Amino acid sequence: THFTDEDEAKRMLENDEIVGVVTLQETPKVTIKSNGIDETILKKVTEEIASTSEMIKVFVAENSQNGQGAAIDNYEEFIERVVAEARELIEASNPKIEDISSKNMSYTMIEFYTLIAMACLYGAMLSMSAIDDVLANMSSRGKRVAVSPTPKWALVLTSALASYVASLVGVALLFLYTIFVLQVDYGTNLPLIVVLSLAGSLAGLSIGVAVASIFKADENLKSGVILAISLGGCFFSGMMGVTMKYIVDTKLPILNKINPANMITDGFYSLYYYETLDRFYFDLASLLLFSGILLFASICVLRRQKYDSI
Repeated sequence: THFTDEDEAKRMLENDEIVGVVTLQETPKVTIKSNGIDETILKKVTEEIASTSEMIKVFVAENSQNGQGAAIDNYEEFIERVVAEARELIEASNPKIEDISSKNMSYTMIEFYTLIAMACLYGAMLSMSAIDDVLANMSSRGKRVAVSPTPKWALVLTSALASYVASLVGVALLFLYTIFVLQVDYGTNLPLIVVLSLAGSLAGLSIGVAVASIFKADENLKSGVILAISLGGCFFSGMMGVTMKYIVDTKLPILNKINPANMITDGFYSLYYYETLDRFYFDLASLLLFSGILLFASICVLRRQKYDSI
C-alpha cells in the first residue's frame, strides 16, 4: 500500500506498478486499469470498509445524541485518530494474497466430469433391462421367472446388483482411459472419487429400476426416457459447453439441485478446486437421497403388481 498524490498514483497505475487507486474522500473512489481477481478484491474490500465506516458514524452519532457517547469528546478527532492508527497498521504490515487454487485449473475439466457422470447414468440401461427380464408383463423370460419358486424380491435384487457391478466396471475402465491415455487429473482425493463414483452409479441404477417398474411401455420407449434423462442432465451440467452449467446455476438453480448428472459433476468439481469438503458432502448426500427416493418408489410399484394369468 502506497500513500501518494493523484499524479503519482496515475503514473503508477499506467505503468502497472499497482493494482488500483483508492481516492480517499467522503465516499472512497476506486480507479482500476483492467479487470482481474486483484482488482475485484480491491473494489469489494473498499466498498465493505466504506459501508462499515458509514454504519460506525451513524452508530456513534446516535449514541452521542442519547448521552451514551460521553467517552468521545470530539467526534472529528476520534475519526482522525482511528484513521491514523489504521495507517500505522497498514504501513507496518506486509499484506499478501496467496493463490491456493489448483495450478491445473481449466474449465474443460467440467466436460470430463460430465463424461464420468454420463457413464454412471448410462448404467440405467443395464438395470432397466435386468428388471424387465424378471417382469412377467415385459418378456417371455419374465413369465418363466415369475412362476419360479424364487421370491420376487430376490430376483429383482440380484438382477439390480448384477447391473450395478457391470456399470461400475464400465466407469472404472473410463477412469483408467482418461487418466492414463488422456492424462486427465482428477485430483488427489482418490477414496472420495471412488465413493462419488459408487454413488453416481447407484443413481444410474435407481433411474433404470424406476423407469422399468413405473413405465408400462416397451423397451424402446423406456430406453428413450433414460437417454433423455441422461443426456439432458449432462447438457445442463456443462457437457456441451461449460457456460451452460453457470447459466443454470445462476438462473434456475433448482434444476441442477435435482439433476443427478450435475450432482456428480459438481462433486468432482468441488474435490478438484476446493480445500473444504462441505460442497462435496452436500452433492454426495443429494445423490444418495435421489437414489433412495427412486428406489423406494420402485419398490412400492413392484410390490403392487399382480398377474391374474401368465
